[in-house]
Amino acid sequence: MDAIYRTQRHFYDLTRKYYLLGRDGLIDALAPPAGGTVLEIGCGTGRNLIAAAKRWPDARYFGIDISAAMLETARASVDKAGLAGKIMLAQGDATAFDAEALFGVARFDRIFQSYTLSMIPDWQGALREGAAKLAPGGRLDIVDFGQQERLPGPFKAALFAWLASFDVTPRAELPAALNDIAAQRGLSPSFTVLRRGYAWAGRLTA
Repeated sequence: MDAIYRTQRHFYDLTRKYYLLGRDGLIDALAPPAGGTVLEIGCGTGRNLIAAAKRWPDARYFGIDISAAMLETARASVDKAGLAGKIMLAQGDATAFDAEALFGVARFDRIFQSYTLSMIPDWQGALREGAAKLAPGGRLDIVDFGQQERLPGPFKAALFAWLASFDVTPRAELPAALNDIAAQRGLSPSFTVLRRGYAWAGRLTA
């Protein structure tokens, strides 16, 4: 990941805002409890955590990413936003991380994964790990590329080919994975198609 993002991190947010759709809607719907904890798995440049901390200032925020380069950019962005006391960042693997050791917090009221599952080889492992870190009454929210099912075929083919060049794979099995994990852990699943299938949103509620 460092090899991929060592250069991209400097212009990542500027370019991604045009096609990582649904992120701001996810943040607007977070609604963490006052004093609650929010974790982003795969926090990248810190863009989403900064937006969430401004939108919901009464919560505490945490982020993990496997890329040291991305975390360097994220820490600089958090400092620039004056949120160093509000957002805590750490390096970690989305499929297996010790939140207690990293943050002193074992469970979170809100967890979100934004356009990360399509980049993680063991994406179902990352989904299970997120679900395992939910506090009672907590919620895991996901937004990522959909299957473009209501968009023209040529658009889908071109988009998927372009994404593949960056090792990004939209997860057609996401709805089934949400249902399976929900059944295993006693959670309530939900799934929403966004923008004619351009993006998919999922949720697991404890």
